[in-house]
Amino acid sequence: MTLVVLLLVPGLHLLDLAGPAQVFSTAADLGLGYRLHYTAEQEDVPTAQGLPVRASLDWPELTPDDLLIVPGWRAPTLHGHGPLDPATLRRLTEHHAAGGTVASVCAGADALGRAGLLDGRRCTTHHHVQDELARRHPAAHVVRDVLYVEDDRVITSAGIASGIDLALHLIAVRHGPGAAARIARAMVVYARRNGDEQQASAMLRHRAHLSDAVHRVQDLIDTRFADRLSLADLAAAAGVSERTLTRRFTDATGLTPLRYQQLLRTERADHLIGRGATVEAAARAVGFQDARMLRRLRARN
Repeated sequence: MTLVVLLLVPGLHLLDLAGPAQVFSTAADLGLGYRLHYTAEQEDVPTAQGLPVRASLDWPELTPDDLLIVPGWRAPTLHGHGPLDPATLRRLTEHHAAGGTVASVCAGADALGRAGLLDGRRCTTHHHVQDELARRHPAAHVVRDVLYVEDDRVITSAGIASGIDLALHLIAVRHGPGAAARIARAMVVYARRNGDEQQASAMLRHRAHLSDAVHRVQDLIDTRFADRLSLADLAAAAGVSERTLTRRFTDATGLTPLRYQQLLRTERADHLIGRGATVEAAARAVGFQDARMLRRLRARN
C-alpha cells in the first residue's frame, strides 16, 4: 500500500489539491494500492476558493515508496505566502533523503525550495511566478513553459490542472501506461498533455497534437501495449484506412504506431528492470516472446 500524503497550506487552490487526489483515489479504486492522507499545521485550512478543508495534524510513518505532495496556494507573489514551520519543511527534506519522492503543484515549488530540495535541480512552477521562484532559489534551474519536471525524485508541476498530468506521469512510471490511460478515461480527461523532453512517460510525450483519430489509436495502444495489435485493427478503431492511419500517426507523433507501441513496452520494461526484474522476465511482461527484441530496442533508444 503506497501512502500519498498531501501537505495543505492556507490559501491552497482546490484544483491543485483535487487533481492529484482524484488520480490516486481512482488508482485505489482500480486496485493499485494507494491510500491518501491529508496533513496540515492547522486542522481547518482555508482555500483560495472560499471552501475550508479539514486535515490531520499528525504525520504518518513514511516509507521510500510513499509520495509527499505539496499543492499550491494563491500567490500573486511567493514572498510572504505559503507559511510553513521549519519542522514541516524538514519533513520534506527527510522523506527525500530516505529515498522517497516529493512533488509540488504550482506555488508548492516554493515550499520545496525553502526545504532545500530545489538546489542544483531542474524544476518548474506556474508561469506567473517562475521568475520569482528563480530569484528566491538561485541554486535551482527553473525550466519555463513546461507542465512538469522530474529531477532525482523531486517533481514540480506548472500549476492548477497540470497536477493531474504530474500524477498521471507517476502512475505511468510506477504501473505502466495502460494504468494511466485507464485512470484518465475514468476521470474523463485526455492523457494528451505535453511537457518537455525530460518527461519519462512516452504516453504523455507524444500527445502534443490535435488529431482525434490518432488520439483514439493511442488510447487503444496505451491500454493494450503488451498485446499484438494489427495495423488493420488500429485503423478500424480510428475509422480510417491503414495507409491513412500510418500517415496521420507519423505526422502527429513522428512515429509509426508500431514504434509508439515499442516505446511504451521498452519504457515499462526499463521500469521493471529497475525494480529488480530480469531482462527476460521484463520482456515477457511487456509482450515480447523473448528478450532479444527488448535488448535491441533498448540499445536503439
